[in-house]
Amino acid sequence: MNRRKIGRITGAAMHLWLNRLCLGAFSATVLSIACTSPTPAADLALGPVPATVAPLTVPPEWTFSVTPYGWFVGLTGSQTVRGRTLNVNASFIDIVDDTIGRGGTLIGLMADFEARKGPFSLFGDLVWTKVGVEGSHVRTRSVAPGVTGAVSRSLSLDIEMTILEVGAAYEVVRSGPLAFDVLGGARYWHQEAELSFERTATLDVTDLELAGTRAIAVSPSVNWLDPLIGARVRYAVAPGHELFLRGDVGGFGVGSRLSWQAAGGYGFDFGTYHGVTFSGVIGYRALYVDYARGEGRRRYEFDMLQHGPILGISARF
Repeated sequence: MNRRKIGRITGAAMHLWLNRLCLGAFSATVLSIACTSPTPAADLALGPVPATVAPLTVPPEWTFSVTPYGWFVGLTGSQTVRGRTLNVNASFIDIVDDTIGRGGTLIGLMADFEARKGPFSLFGDLVWTKVGVEGSHVRTRSVAPGVTGAVSRSLSLDIEMTILEVGAAYEVVRSGPLAFDVLGGARYWHQEAELSFERTATLDVTDLELAGTRAIAVSPSVNWLDPLIGARVRYAVAPGHELFLRGDVGGFGVGSRLSWQAAGGYGFDFGTYHGVTFSGVIGYRALYVDYARGEGRRRYEFDMLQHGPILGISARF
């Protein structure tokens, strides 16, 4: 076989071998991409891939929040001590002026606590105040049967009060950013009240304490416990921003004849430090109670609406 023919045969063989080599490499590359790529073939189409929305979940672990707050409370209603009754209508500013203006002190200690795990939570709330109202913000309403004489002019009312609330709540509905809780518990009240009157010739002072030109009616310590039931709505406006509305009713003749509460507000996260999230809380709270016991000179009654803005800082961990 001559050299020219051998060359043509050798060239054809080399060309066939190179074609087979390129085809094998291309097939291996395509197979490798198909086997290793996590994207399905349908996703290779042009256009954006829709994101998967994760369902809302309730954290399974316990979380705790503590919220010291101020309740700038005003008083509207009536107070009866030893059968003497005063009407009260004083805003928080009035109470501050009346208390400090006569050298007294305006003291308050208020805090809220909640522990939550899943849909279940435990809550507590403490209010302790010592306030005074006087002058044009208190008026004599009546004298109870069995108390002789007339009260010509009332001077002041001082109240020391503790309100302790405990209970549990359960989330029964959650729809997107909206959650609805039912709650139940008890509210404990402790009060000591003092009424001061101007002494007159017609005022029966046999059961009163006398101090200068004043006759003072001092109540004993008064305590009672009210069961309560209620509900709460929470709405997440944005991550870390929440609106809330709560209402409850209680008493039912067990402690007081009737009590109710309504509160609403807005909470917003503003920082995190060492795993603790801090939030601001602003809102408004109204708490009414109608409690009475005894007759005549032993009559004690607190028929009062306490209401005003709330302002606090919450720590959640």
